[in-house]
Amino acid sequence: MSKHLPIVAAINKALHAAWRTGRWQPPTLNPDAIEAYASRKEGVTRVPGRHWREAYSVLLDDLERQSQLSPLGRVIANGQMVKLLRGRIRAERLLLRKPEILEQPLGEPVIIVGQMRSGTTRLHRLLSCDPNFAHTRLFESLEPIPYSRGHDRRLPLGAAVTAFLRLANPATQRVHPTGPLRPEEEFGFNSFSFHGAQFEVQWSVPGFAHLCEERDTGSAYAEFRTLVQITRWARREKAERPWLLKCPQFTADLESLLQVFPNARFLFLHRRYADVVGSSASLVREQRCIHSEHVDPHAIGREWLRKTRFRAERVARFRGANPQVPRLDVDFDEVSRDWLSQIRRIYAFLEIPLAPETMNRMQRYAGRATAHRGHSYALEEFGLSPRLVEETLAQSSISRVAELA
Repeated sequence: MSKHLPIVAAINKALHAAWRTGRWQPPTLNPDAIEAYASRKEGVTRVPGRHWREAYSVLLDDLERQSQLSPLGRVIANGQMVKLLRGRIRAERLLLRKPEILEQPLGEPVIIVGQMRSGTTRLHRLLSCDPNFAHTRLFESLEPIPYSRGHDRRLPLGAAVTAFLRLANPATQRVHPTGPLRPEEEFGFNSFSFHGAQFEVQWSVPGFAHLCEERDTGSAYAEFRTLVQITRWARREKAERPWLLKCPQFTADLESLLQVFPNARFLFLHRRYADVVGSSASLVREQRCIHSEHVDPHAIGREWLRKTRFRAERVARFRGANPQVPRLDVDFDEVSRDWLSQIRRIYAFLEIPLAPETMNRMQRYAGRATAHRGHSYALEEFGLSPRLVEETLAQSSISRVAELA
């Protein structure tokens, strides 16, 4: 049973009434109908590309059959699909008009790798205080392709999305505080190819989740790289600034990520699995309550326990197969105890100077940060226990010693 969210409940009631009386029709989740609409709005006959189509169809089938969407959830799902398809059309036009974008150098990105809720956001935002790094902002992740006519509408749209989520379920801001201009993970660069767990956070989509874990992700990450180049071009970003990349989805796709960023340096974040699973399940529950009136916390607990184990196995396999990759392990508890000493370790690993003004910016961020204040959860809410989590992860033949070796 979902928690009661007054604004969400009021919207659902209004939509139920409008659909029941025939004033409005429920938005479609038919993949062909959505593609036809998006194409018509952009003045073309078909959305370009092929590699994304299977995942797109499976996702929409899950949304229709598995997700138990509320009226609001259905409206949001339809809107997101239309936006993504229109973005793909705009991207093709942009690259035809500006092929030099694909020549944008990316140098040696710094890639933060960690399970969801392992402290990657805090580290990412600390490093983003350094003007010598480039980073993605929330509004760019929500909509990676700039608009070609008039003022770029992405920033106000990002502000609107943030404001709506804060109103719909204030707990989302306690779990993951953000804003349109704040440093943010590149979840939207994965979503652009209909790939990644951002959809799984919002909705129960088991078929899509399985497909993402088993599909060849090479094409999705080739597009991911292109989106970083588009972002750099749109911002007239200095070529010498290394890009900070951070997304929990990376833990499942490291081989493809390395293929497109062969010169990357990796920072691996580690946190106790019981904390990772509990916090992940809490985030998923808060997000799904916006989209469905039937959210099962125990099902969420089982799924994110399984996913945490799956990702841990993928990371361990990648590390074993790629000992040549420059990498540094960073512990969540050590960052919490003494973030500055960990930052110094990271800068020594990257072989770049840590300027006093950068330390001052980081200190101000650390002093202001209220991340997770008021965010409380217990594994038992999700049908789990610390012992079950640790035993499940131990069964995967991955130990903390092996991870940090």
